[in-house]
Amino acid sequence: MTEKIYIRNMVCNRCILAVKQAFENSGLKPLDVKLGEVDLPKAPNKSQLGKIGSRMLELGFEILDDQKQKIIEKVKNLLIQKIQTGELEEHFRISDYLSKNLKKDYSAISRLFSEVEGMTVEQYFILQKIEKVKELLVYGELNLNEISYNLGYSSAAHLSAQFKKITGLTPGHLKKLGALHRHPLDKVKRK
Repeated sequence: MTEKIYIRNMVCNRCILAVKQAFENSGLKPLDVKLGEVDLPKAPNKSQLGKIGSRMLELGFEILDDQKQKIIEKVKNLLIQKIQTGELEEHFRISDYLSKNLKKDYSAISRLFSEVEGMTVEQYFILQKIEKVKELLVYGELNLNEISYNLGYSSAAHLSAQFKKITGLTPGHLKKLGALHRHPLDKVKRK
């Protein structure tokens, strides 16, 4: 029987590589590592778990043992993964997406998320989308129309209005400033 370990603050492919390497260096050979989860062939003993837990903290991650935290981390990872694909439909429904992937009632997910995080799932999703917009603007890979299309906005004007409301800057102004206003994805919080 396999053992699943849940990890907080994994937000990108580099995180996956760092966590995988840490587990391997600790003598634990993961079967699979993805955002927020490590599958092991068997449960680690107390000593191994303590050692890997300390290593995770050194790297900026945390092993989760609380069921509520595991669900919250799964919600965050699903939303980050969806945004990173850059393939959001204009009428993307968070409720359908999370219910389907978590096999849970969305109202329960939403209540739990708001209770634990102090913001709604929708607010978190918008903040993550804005961070992705910042990344795309800074690297200059796409123009604003392309970014708005890829991230499910109805128009560049809608994206610009939401961007300014959240950051206080226009997308054009941020592009001139560069990367100064980007936040690590695991540190995105409501102001």
